[in-house]
Amino acid sequence: MQPLIDNARTFGRRPEEFARLAEGQSPDVLFITCSDSRVVPALITGARPGELFELRTAGSIVPPYASDRPTAEAATVEYAVGVLGVRDIVVCGHSHCGAVGALVRGDDLDAVPAVRDWLAHAADGPAAADATDPACAKAVQHHVLAQLLRLRSYPCVGRRLADGRLRLHGWYYEVHTGAVRAHRAATDAFEAL
Repeated sequence: MQPLIDNARTFGRRPEEFARLAEGQSPDVLFITCSDSRVVPALITGARPGELFELRTAGSIVPPYASDRPTAEAATVEYAVGVLGVRDIVVCGHSHCGAVGALVRGDDLDAVPAVRDWLAHAADGPAAADATDPACAKAVQHHVLAQLLRLRSYPCVGRRLADGRLRLHGWYYEVHTGAVRAHRAATDAFEAL
């Protein structure tokens, strides 16, 4: 913890770099990814403060939209699309994902009921998953596509997609190599950026 504290103490000593941020934010991208500490959106993308609007959830899960049961995730998506006017949404899954791995293996999560119940929102189960693959590559990639499909059911996303003001992207990040792959509709495969 001490290195983090030390950095936080010196971080604010460059106010000229941050003054413009007080004027507001206008990110172009909503970046949805896992809460996993090995996944750092700004590091992966090179984004500076104010360039990415982030939504981090266990397993990069986008829960079903339900207007009668608002969630923090739905509010974040709605704000990014409806208020900030982001032009792109990236759902970025990653290798060695504990959440997707637990789904693939059918882990008993009764000792962590909130995790168990959250993972129930994962949409359809990972298809053609190899329970012996620690990276869970195919399962995570399938999971990313399921979350993109789920996003399409959000009214604000559906409207912006229909009028051409929003694009959706599926990414897969390999924590063990740093490589990023993007889903290509033409080949229905995740390919190097």
